[in-house]
This record gives sequence, structure tokens and C-alpha cells, in this order.
Amino acid sequence: MTATTTSAAPTITSATAAPATDARALTGKRRIAFASFVDENYLPGFLALLRSLALSNPGVCEDFIVLHDDLKPSSVARIRALHPRVDFRRVDADHYDTYAKGDQDNYLVRKAYFILDVFRIRDYDTVITLDTDMVVLGSLAELLSLREGLAAVPQFFYGQHKLNSGLLVIQKEYLSDAFYAKIDKVGREGSYELDKHDQGILNAVLDGDFVRLDPKYNFVKRRLSGDLDVPDDTAILHFTGRHKPWQGGEAGYTKAQERWRDFEMSDAALQSAYLSRGGGNLHRDLLVHFGTPYVERTGDVDTARRVAHAHIANGDFQSAVDIMERVRLPIDEAWPHEVYGHALMSVSRYAEARAQLLLATAAPNRAATAFARLAQISWVHGDDTSAQQYALQGLTVDPTHRASRVWHQRATGVPAQAQGSAGEQLAHVAFYMDRQGNAGDKLLPESVRLAFDPDTTGRRWHSVHAHRLFDEAALERVNARRGLVIGGGGLFIPDTMPNGNSAWQWNVPDEMLERIDVPVAVYAVGFNAFDGQSYRAQRFRESLRRLVEKSAFFGLRNHGSIEKVRAMLPAHLHDKVRFQPCPTTVTRQLVANWQDPATRDDTILINAAYDRAGLRFGHDYGYFLAQMAKAVRDLGALAEVQIVAHSLDDEKLAFDLRREHGISLPVVPLYDFDNDGIRDLYARTKLVIGMRGHAGMIPFGCGTPIISLISHPKMAYFLADIERPEWGVSVHDRNLAAVLVERARDLLADHAMTVADVHGRQQELWKITQANAAELRTILG
Repeated sequence: MTATTTSAAPTITSATAAPATDARALTGKRRIAFASFVDENYLPGFLALLRSLALSNPGVCEDFIVLHDDLKPSSVARIRALHPRVDFRRVDADHYDTYAKGDQDNYLVRKAYFILDVFRIRDYDTVITLDTDMVVLGSLAELLSLREGLAAVPQFFYGQHKLNSGLLVIQKEYLSDAFYAKIDKVGREGSYELDKHDQGILNAVLDGDFVRLDPKYNFVKRRLSGDLDVPDDTAILHFTGRHKPWQGGEAGYTKAQERWRDFEMSDAALQSAYLSRGGGNLHRDLLVHFGTPYVERTGDVDTARRVAHAHIANGDFQSAVDIMERVRLPIDEAWPHEVYGHALMSVSRYAEARAQLLLATAAPNRAATAFARLAQISWVHGDDTSAQQYALQGLTVDPTHRASRVWHQRATGVPAQAQGSAGEQLAHVAFYMDRQGNAGDKLLPESVRLAFDPDTTGRRWHSVHAHRLFDEAALERVNARRGLVIGGGGLFIPDTMPNGNSAWQWNVPDEMLERIDVPVAVYAVGFNAFDGQSYRAQRFRESLRRLVEKSAFFGLRNHGSIEKVRAMLPAHLHDKVRFQPCPTTVTRQLVANWQDPATRDDTILINAAYDRAGLRFGHDYGYFLAQMAKAVRDLGALAEVQIVAHSLDDEKLAFDLRREHGISLPVVPLYDFDNDGIRDLYARTKLVIGMRGHAGMIPFGCGTPIISLISHPKMAYFLADIERPEWGVSVHDRNLAAVLVERARDLLADHAMTVADVHGRQQELWKITQANAAELRTILG
């Protein structure tokens, strides 16, 4: 071990020891829901509304809150068949009796008042109300991107200072006890126009203070009197008045009612209509929701393939296998075989996967992908020769196929092992990144080794790639060493190189784990699930429990990960899970002969990450990009701004800023740097604004100030551990640009003092690392 001190670990403050681990609260990601009040009388209208929403916005699937006072179980079932994320909430019917002034038996009055319950919702940031006599005809993207105020369409007949009911886009400042108290007060006092009901109450409270939307978002039927055509740009058609289309309609509105009847269809017809929508714009949850019963009813192979692909994209690999097993695959259709093979290999049914993928190679348009997956399976099993051959076949079919090229490079670039004797070595399970791979993951294995020994070479270390199957031969090699170290990095994530043996990144079957007979140390591993991502399989929990039981030392890199992992373990194992900071955060202490730079480059480095972009940004990417454009212009007055790309995908920020906002910035391809180059770059800059975890932890470890762009809980976990939450800002923050510039200016104002603060925070992590090092020396010898 490098550390020489045996002092006890310092006391952790209560705030650090018990962190908030609610992912949405940490990332600030907006949670959006639709909401409607639904009654048996208006159920036909609501069902048409749900169908129209799915067909008009096939890529949108937000939660849908159904406010009701008494729905039949059969009605609940009919609603659930049309939307996968429905939340039924009862309204307090008696509460509004004082509003109704004796008119509570009038359904329209009751419906108008009950929708006010939407202002009692507290678990969403944005709520979009849709009336049950509406149908959606066009894109709602603009409504989903709204972030401030209460938005509505002004009344068409009664003056632009009043809003029209039915469509409201309500932000969180209105979803509050204070605002609801105002509504309740006006309702009880009756100080509003009684014939307008909820419109009257809201108009009385708002007094014209609302964001005005284009009439196309609440296009009232009355504007079409005389059988006028519905304008092509209408996004939401509202059948106001007492005569509803499902009740026979009203004379003079034939063409409008025909549009409503477009959505009067059976569940089977809706499934077919949704699945016929072209392109790749279908939301995965809706594709699964409508596609699964369609496959069960029809046995359609192509739909099964699409549903399986959606399951794979969601990380639900067993469900992908299950849906493919329900259909009979024709021998001559390659794509279903390729997807089925992908699903099978993801649950470690490798022999079956190989058979399916070999069938898929027969079709030129799927062959390259199938050969790349065959190369992957061979590499996982340690057969580099076959992996090379399959990868070359993929490149023969398509010389530009990136996955085939990656697997060919990985199979041909296997490092030589073991220059020293086995008894002097530690085995090291890690994700060993490829050339031009993620810079943070490239640096991690060496950083972990530095925490144990200044010699990070094969003389002292035996490398075990986490993604390769841990088989009998691997077990024998590990048991010949003096111990096993597992880490670092976010190895606890379900969809990076999935397998069915452990359901996390180390592909280790339970029986192989149990037969390891050398001391096992889990070191600085992170729980890396994104906001909105979950471990769906019991397999992960069981593998995790066995790993904790087997380990002599089990250290996670932040307290957020500790809390998440403890929640998955039986109580008697909780105390085994402890804090071990990522070694990149103490780089200055670990690298031999480290010298802080005498001078720094006058630069600010910005990093953005684009893996799982939907989970990072939700509907807010356009906003994020615009805010970054504004921030970059202002930051340029403080220092030269450069983009630093940890991986190839990170260069997207530079491309998008140039294309959308006319801003050109230099890009530093950090993925091409060696480890010394990565550390040197981050040590010499003045400030790093980064979205990747290691775009914060590596520069911090090099003594450089940081601001984290938080799109993943782990960023907030780290800042909580160093007691500097103000060094982070959510990518969803309403004032992102202003906050970034202000904090950058503050950190740079007295740069020497800021650097000293970084060093002080780092010293606390180093004390913990030293204390753990003393124990690990005893464990590993």
C-alpha cells in the first residue's frame, strides 16, 4: 500500500453520512405529467383523448394523472389499456360543495371544480391539464418545453386578459399550498363569475397574469361554426359546449366531429394504428404497451422484434427474450434473429445467442451488426482469435462499421500479462478502456492501483477485464494471486455490457464468486444508475449480497452509493459497506513526485456528456444548449473557453453550439490522451465545468477548481461528500447560464484561495483513504 499512516478515519458529519438519494431532487430533472378530471359521463371523451395523444405524439409518454371521484373498475381497466403510466387520484368531492352554491348535481359544474385539484399536486414540476372533450391533433413539444409561469390560451370571445379553461401548463410555483389557498379563498367567497366556474376562479386569482399560448393549443369548436375545416396547424381541438361528439354532436360542426371520430376505435385498432407510425420516433414505453398485446394477438414477428428492441434499450433484457420466445421466427428474416441474439447474450444465454446471430449474418443489411455481436461473445469467453475473425467479417461487409472495428481492436490489443510471479501480484477486476475510449475510465484502473502500490505494471498486477466471463481458468489465475481488488468506477450499472450472471458489469457467476479463496477488496465502486433507470432483476440483488458477504473490504466511492446499496442488502450486511473515495479525487497524493503547476493556462474547460441523453436532459436539451451558449459568451470574458471531450460523443456540444447558436470553440480530444496527459491538462487549467463524473473528480484530484453540470445523481453525491454542493448546478436549472457564470466568476476571483479550498477538501478524502489503506494492508498482506 502507498499510504503510511494508520490513523483512524475522520468523523463524517451527519449531513454527509445520510445524504439525500432521491435522484430527481439531486439532478433537478423536471418531472412532467398530464392531468384530467374523468367521470363516467365523460369517459368516452377521455378514451378518445388518450388515443389522440398517443397517435399525434407517438414519442411522448409522460405520466397521466386521472382525477376522479368514482370510476368503475371496468373503466379503470379501459384507461390502463390506453396508457402505461396512469396515476389514479381521488378528489375530495365534498370540498367543493361550498363553491357550487347548490349546483353540485350539475356534472359540468362538478367537473369544472374538480379539475382545480390539479393545483394540489406536489410531486411534479410541470402539469399539463387536458379536458376530456379535447383531442390532440398536433405536436405538444412546445408545451412540454415550457418552464415558467402558468400558460393558457386567451379566451376567444371574452377578451385577451382572460384564459380559456381546458388546457393549462402549470409550473411548480403554482403547484403550491400558497397558490391553492388563493383559489380556495376565491371559491369559498364566490367572488368570481359563477357561470365560468373554474375559469372564473382562476381568472379572478390571476387577473390576466398568465403566459399566453397560441390558440392552436386550445382551438375551440365554436370557431368552426358553419362546418368550417379544422385548420391544419391545430394542435388541440376542444369540443366546448354541452353537445359532445360521443353524444351525437351538434349541427354545424360536422368536419370538427369527423376529426374526433378518427379516434373512436377499439384497443386493437389503436395498437395497429400506433405501430404503423413510421420512423424511430415511437416512445419505448408506448411501443411495449401497445406492441405486447398486438404480438400476443397476432404473433407478428416484426412487432415482436421492435418490442424486444425497446426492452433492450430500457435495460429490460429478460423481457426482450420473453417477447421473442412468443413468436416463431422465419429462417430467412435476419433482423428478428439479430435482436433475439442480442437479448439472449444480454442474459448470458450465449450458445443460443450465437445460433441466432449466425442466422442473422445471412442478410447483408444485418450481417455487420451480427458479426460484431458474435465477436463480442467470443471475446467475452476469452477466444480472441474467433473474435478477430468475426470482427473482420463484419468489416468485410461494412468497412465503416464502428462496432466491428472496436471489437477487432479489442481482440488484437490484449495486453501481455504477468511479468512478475503470481504470489507477488494482486488480481484486479476493472473495466479496461479501449483506445479512444472514455478518458475517465481509461485513467481509473491505474488510479486504483496507485492507491495500493506505486508500481502499476504487470509485475505487481494481474488484469481481469470485468466484462469477460469469469470462468474456471480465470478463477484459477485469481486464486494463484495474493488477493483480488475490484474497482474502480461505476461498476454497478445494469446496461453497460449486460450479462445475466451478475446483472452488473463484472460477468461473474455466483458459483465462481463463491470459489474465490483469496481476500477480496471492492474498492471505490459507484452505484451508477441514472435518474429514471432501475435494476429490474432480482439477479443483481442476489449477486450484490454474495459479493458483500465474500468481501473482506467493501468500499463505495460516495455516500449516495452507500445508501443505495445498503437499501438492497439485508440489515446485517449494512456495516460492511463503507466509504472509500474514488482514487482520482486524491491524485496529487498518489502520483509519485507530483508537482502542482507553477502557472496555469488561462482556460476554462467545459465537458458535456451525451450517453443516455434522454435520461440526462428529458425535454430540456434545447434549453440546456441555449443556456450554455449564453454562458460561453460570458465566460469568454474570464478566460478562453474550450470543449474537453472525454469520449467521441462529447464533441456533440461543440457541433450543436456552432450549428444552433453560431459559436465555435476549440475541442480538446481527451480520449486520445494517455493518463499522464489527462492529468497534466486538468492540472494546468483554471477551471473545469464538467458533466461527466470524472470531469469533476479528476480535475479536483489534480487540485483544480470545478463546477459540476449535474445530470446524474453521482455528481451531487460527490459534492455532498466534499461539503461543497454549491459547486454544482443542475442542467435543468431555470437560470443555468447566470448561475454558471456567477459561480465561475466567484471561483476565479481569488483563484489561489479557491485552489487552497480544493486542496483542503481533498485532504479530508486522503485521510479516509489512508485509514482504509492501513486496513487493506492487513487484509492483503
